Amino acid sequence: MLHSKSRWLVKEAPEQIVQTLQQELSVSSIIAKLLYNRGIKDSDTARSFLWSEKQEFHDPFLLKGMDIATDRIKRSIELGEAILVFGDYDADGVTSTSVLLSTLRDLGAEADFYIPNRFNEGYGPNENAFRWAYEMGYSLIITVDTGIAAIHEAAVAKELGLDLIITDHHEPGPELPDALAIIHPKLPNSNYPFHELAGVGVAFKVAHALYGHVPEHLLDLVTIGTIADLVPLFGENRSLVKRGLKKLQSTNRPGLQALCKVAGTTVDKLNEEGVGFTIGPRLNAIGRLSDADPAVDLLLTDDMEEALAIAEEIDQMNKERKNIVSTITEEAIEMVETQFPLEDHSVLVLAKEGWNPGVVGIVASRLVDRFYRPTIVLGIDSEKGIAKGSARSIVGFDLFQNLSTMRELLPHFGGHPMAAGMTLNIEDVNELRARLNTLAKETLTEEDFVPLTEVDTHVTLDEVSLKSIEELDLLSPYGMGNPKPKFVIDNVHIGNMKKIGGNGNHLKLNVIHNGTSLDGIGFHLGELTEQLSPVSQISLMGELAINEWNSMKKPQLFIKDINVNDWQLFDVRGLKQDKWVHDALNKEALFISFGEDVSEKVGLSSIEKNSGYNERIRCKSYRRKVYDVVFLTIPTKENLIRDVLNHLKPERVYAHFYTDGTDYFSTMPTRDRFKWYYGFLSKRGQFDLMKHGGRISAHKGWTKDTIDFMSQVFFVIKFCYNRGWIIILNPDKLKKDLSDSRSYRQKQALFKLEQELVYSSITELKRWFDEQLKEPVHNEEETEVWT
Repeated sequence: MLHSKSRWLVKEAPEQIVQTLQQELSVSSIIAKLLYNRGIKDSDTARSFLWSEKQEFHDPFLLKGMDIATDRIKRSIELGEAILVFGDYDADGVTSTSVLLSTLRDLGAEADFYIPNRFNEGYGPNENAFRWAYEMGYSLIITVDTGIAAIHEAAVAKELGLDLIITDHHEPGPELPDALAIIHPKLPNSNYPFHELAGVGVAFKVAHALYGHVPEHLLDLVTIGTIADLVPLFGENRSLVKRGLKKLQSTNRPGLQALCKVAGTTVDKLNEEGVGFTIGPRLNAIGRLSDADPAVDLLLTDDMEEALAIAEEIDQMNKERKNIVSTITEEAIEMVETQFPLEDHSVLVLAKEGWNPGVVGIVASRLVDRFYRPTIVLGIDSEKGIAKGSARSIVGFDLFQNLSTMRELLPHFGGHPMAAGMTLNIEDVNELRARLNTLAKETLTEEDFVPLTEVDTHVTLDEVSLKSIEELDLLSPYGMGNPKPKFVIDNVHIGNMKKIGGNGNHLKLNVIHNGTSLDGIGFHLGELTEQLSPVSQISLMGELAINEWNSMKKPQLFIKDINVNDWQLFDVRGLKQDKWVHDALNKEALFISFGEDVSEKVGLSSIEKNSGYNERIRCKSYRRKVYDVVFLTIPTKENLIRDVLNHLKPERVYAHFYTDGTDYFSTMPTRDRFKWYYGFLSKRGQFDLMKHGGRISAHKGWTKDTIDFMSQVFFVIKFCYNRGWIIILNPDKLKKDLSDSRSYRQKQALFKLEQELVYSSITELKRWFDEQLKEPVHNEEETEVWT
C-alpha cells in the first residue's frame, strides 16, 4: 500500500446527464463531468458559463443604496467639493482605490485617496484619519474594500458633518455603520443577484453607475484585484475576469508594464496564474511592509520612468517580504513543536514580539499547509499592549462564525469563513486560544485534521486526449469557486518510472491501461520511486496538461498525489543490503527467516534493528499490528508464507530469499537421471558409493548431493538397500513410483517452491503471493518464524 498525502473527495456525475451535456454542447465527457460537478447541470447554464465573456454585467442600481451614493457623488462634483477615497492596503484595496479615483477624476471631481498604515493605524477606517480628513476640508469620504465594520468611525463622521459612503464586500456584522449609503452585495434584503464581488468589483459597480455605461478601460484593474483577493471566480466575477484578462494582456498602463518587466515577464503573457503569482504578491508586498500609497501611484501614473522607479521599489520590498516570511515561519514551526503540541491544540494561536503583522497571514497559510490546523499568527506590540495578526482555517471550521462568538475580545475584527484579520489586547491572547480550542473540539473530528483535496472527477486513460485537454481552456479563468481541475485516474499499471532533476527530486512516470498510456510528472515526488513497486496498480491525482517538446504535443498529468490500495511487492532478490534494507528499516519492517537466522549472512548484523528482531515469535502475537515484512529465506513449506501474510496483513513485502550458493534446492534430478542410475546399479548388483561415487559425478556432471539424494529415494522405495557405503540392488523387481518416496515428494515440492520464489519474474512472484492470500490460514498456533 501507499497512502495518499490527503483525503481525495472525488465528485461523481450521473452518466445520463453527462451524455446529454456532451451531445448538446459538443464537448468531451471530461468537460461535461466538470460542468455537472460545478453545479452546471443544463445546457443553457453551461453556455452562459463557458462563454461568459458574452454575458452582460448586472445593473449596478440593483445594489441597495446605489442611487443615494451616486446622487451624492455627482452633487459633490458639481459643487467642487473635495472627495476622499479611503482604501485598504492589499491588492484588492489598492486596485479598488485606483478604480474609483480614476473614475472620479475622469468625471471632474476634486478627489484624492487615503490608505491607512498597517502598523500605525491598523485595518480599516479610524477616528484620527476621519478627523484629519475633516480638517483638510473633505466633505465626502468613500470607502473601498473596507468600512462595513466601522461603527464608531461612522458615528465620528456624522458628528463632524462628513458624509460617508461605504463600499465593501467583507462579511457584514450584526450591526451596520450609520452611513449615508452602504454599497455591499451581501446586505440584508439586497436584490443584487451576485453576492461574491471583490472590493474592486463593488468599486467598479459604482464606476459603472457613475459613467452610465460599462467602463471597459478599468477591467484590467478589476481583474487584478478580483484574482488577488481570492473571491470565487464564478458568476459575475468570472465575466469580469474573463473580459478583463483580455484588457490586461493589451493594457497600456505604464505601471503594469513596469511591474511585469521587473518580474521578468510581459503583460501579453499574463493569465490568472500570472496575476495570482506575479502581480498580486507585489502589490500586496508594499502594504505589508510600509505605506501602500506607492502601489496606487504605480497603477495611476502615465509616466513610464516614474512607473519603473516605483516598480523597482515594490519588487525589492517583495523580496524583503519573502525573507521575513521565511524567518517568521521557521520560528512559528519551532514554537508549535516545542510549546503547542498538535495532540493538545486543535487550533494554533501563535504570538511573538517583533513578528511583522503585515506578513503573518502568509505565515498562517504556510502553517496550515504544514500542520493542517486552523491557525492564527499574531505580532505583539508591547508598547501599545496589542497583538495584531491574521488567521487561516481548514474545511469544517468557520473562522468568521467562531470568532464572532468572542467579539468582546476582538475590538477590530473582520474576514471570511476561511480567513480573518484581527487586533486584540495582549492579555486576551491566551483566552482567545483557549476558547477557540474548546469550540474546535466540539466541532472537529480526527478525520477533519487529515488534509482534504477536492477532486473534480474520475477519468480513464482513454478519455484523455489532446482535444479533451485543449477543451479545458473553456473553463478558465480558474480561481476560487472555479479551481483548476484535478482528476483521479484509478488502478493503472506502471509502464516505467524514474527520478529526474539535478538531485533526483522529481518523479517521471508512465502509466498504462488497456493499451493506452499517459506520461506524468510529479514535482518533488522523486522519493516515491522507492515506495512504488513496478507491479503495483496505482491511482494518480493531478492536473492534465499538454507537454510540447520538439514540436511534438502529448497529453501529460502533473501528479499531485499517488495512492496504492493493495499490498505491494518489492523484489530485492540478489540485491546487496545497502540497496534496499535502509528503506525497509525506515518502514519498521519485520525481517523473517524460516529456520536459521541469516541476518549476519545477508549483512544485517551490524545494522541497528527494530525491536524483536532476534526474538523467536509466533505470527499470532503480531496479529493486531500491520507490518512491512521482509522474507529473508525460503520456507520449507509454502503455507508458512501464507500464514505470515494472512496474520500480519503487511502493506509492503520485500522478497529477498537468500541462498547461500549451494544448489540443494536446484538439484532436483529428472526421471531420466533416476532411470540411468537404476540401470547403472542393475548392471553392477552392488556399488561402493564412497569409493566410486566421485567417478559418476565426474562422468555425468552431477553433484554429489544429486547422487546421494537419488540413492536415498531408492532406499525408501526399497529398490535397493545399503551396508554402510555399499549400495546393493534388491533382487525383487518392485513396481513402485518415485513419488512413493516421501523424500522425493518433499524434494519435488521444495524444488517447485524455489522455482516460484527465486527464479520467477516479479510479475510471476506477485501472482504467486496473491494466490497465497486467497488460501485459508491453517494451524495458526504452530506458525513459527525467525524475526
